[in-house]
Amino acid sequence: MDDLPTPNPRLAMALMICATAFIAATTLLAKAIGTGALGAPLHPIQITHARFLFAALTLGSAALLVRPHFGPVHLKLHVLRTTCGAVGVTLMFASVAFIPLSDATAISFLNPVFAMIFAIFLLGEKVGPVRWSAAGIAMIGALILLRPGSGAIAPGALLALGAALMLGLEVIFIKRLSRRERPFQILLVNNAIGLIIATLAVLTLWEPPSLHQWIALAGIGVFMALAQTCFLNSVARADASFVVPFSYATLLFAAAYDAMIFNVIPGATSFLGAGIIIAGAALLAWREARIAKV
Repeated sequence: MDDLPTPNPRLAMALMICATAFIAATTLLAKAIGTGALGAPLHPIQITHARFLFAALTLGSAALLVRPHFGPVHLKLHVLRTTCGAVGVTLMFASVAFIPLSDATAISFLNPVFAMIFAIFLLGEKVGPVRWSAAGIAMIGALILLRPGSGAIAPGALLALGAALMLGLEVIFIKRLSRRERPFQILLVNNAIGLIIATLAVLTLWEPPSLHQWIALAGIGVFMALAQTCFLNSVARADASFVVPFSYATLLFAAAYDAMIFNVIPGATSFLGAGIIIAGAALLAWREARIAKV
């Protein structure tokens, strides 16, 4: 437990896929809260506040049980990471109230492309032609799901695009922190800072939630804590430019949740876009596996 995570691309890939399942669940609950399905709609900032509150309670309880060892805290990096993440998730929660969940998810998960580009300039990572091709293929799949020219590109889509940019930048700060601190310590500090920021932001906006909204808000916090745990452990074990494209799997989980809960069945365009995204991720995984054997 005293050692930082060792590189393990396959485990990193599996952890990222688990993170995407939890992330899609939080977005689904946020949409239900923000659109009035569970009561009077709540402001996205209040949803973000609950996300940090219940995530902090979940992680704090875990800390009491496992009693982790703490090292030096790089406060500046934590503040930058948390600010980017809080803004990104709030924009995402806001976007799903205006456009379909699958469209918002598709747009926001252009963030791997932003993260890969940021990684080149801010982390000094080298991205070869195969990785560029894999990311490009996945981006084409996301663009197909956006259905350009169909009228889906609306103000809500711009909110999702802003979320993608901020979440892509957050990945860079997570990667820097993962080289200096243990994953669980990063999670605890991030949620503590996020709770402080979100509490200050929600003071003038808070409205009493309904019982069903309280349950959904708690679910968002718990699922986000699990997603963060998987995500952080993933990027700590492989290059950001390798693992982040697997976050496109969120599109698949979002579509599955829509089908199971709201009986929304994806059409041919959705299947085509998702298939292309999977192809891009598979190409990336194949290339990384070959490199690992050399």
